Amino acid sequence: MKYFSVSQQWVLFAVALILIGSLALKFYYFPAPTPSGEPVKEIVVEVSGEVLQPGIYLYQNPPKLRDAIERAGGLKEKAQVDSTFSSTILETGTLLTVAREPSQIPPPLPSSKEGQRTMKQDEIKIKIGRMATNKLLVFSLPLNLNHVSVEDLCSIPGFGESLAQEVIAYRERRKGFRSVEELRNVRGIGEKKYETFKQFLAVKR
Repeated sequence: MKYFSVSQQWVLFAVALILIGSLALKFYYFPAPTPSGEPVKEIVVEVSGEVLQPGIYLYQNPPKLRDAIERAGGLKEKAQVDSTFSSTILETGTLLTVAREPSQIPPPLPSSKEGQRTMKQDEIKIKIGRMATNKLLVFSLPLNLNHVSVEDLCSIPGFGESLAQEVIAYRERRKGFRSVEELRNVRGIGEKKYETFKQFLAVKR
C-alpha cells in the first residue's frame, strides 16, 4: 500500500478545504437568481448598541428601521420609539446605533403623599450611519467617493496613499464627484486602474 508523505497530506488537505469551501459558497451563500437570471442583491444592515443580538443582517428587500431592530432581538429594555421614525426604510450598508441617553424631559413632580423624588428616565436614541469601510468591502458594497477618506481608499486593493490623496484633492477642487467615471480625470489613474477600482466605488450626494 502506498502512503503519502506529510507534505503531500497537507496539499491534499488544502485542496479538500478549497473544494468544501466552494461547495458551501455555491449552495449556501449565493442568493437565488431572479426570473431574469441575475442574482438577487441582498440588503446588508448592521445593528449595534442597546439590542439583544447586535450584528450584521441580510435582507432580500430594504427593511424598515423597526424590522431591523426586531431582527436584532429587540431593545434590551422596553422603550418607546417614534412610530414615524421607526418606519424609515434602510438602504444597504446602513449602520444602526442604538444608544441609551438621559432624557431631556424633566421628571414629573412628586406627589404630596409620597414625598419622593422621581428619577429621570433614559431615552433611546437611534443613529443612522454607514457601516465601517472594511465591512462594506467584505460585502462588496461600494464606497461613496464624495465621503471617503484617504484611509478608506487605501483599504481598496492596489490603492496607495499618494493616489488616494490625488483623489481627495481632485474632489476638493471640483466640489465633489458627479460620477465614478470622473476618476479617469485624476492624475495617476489610467484606464486599467479605473477598470480595477470602479467596482469598489459609487457616487452619492
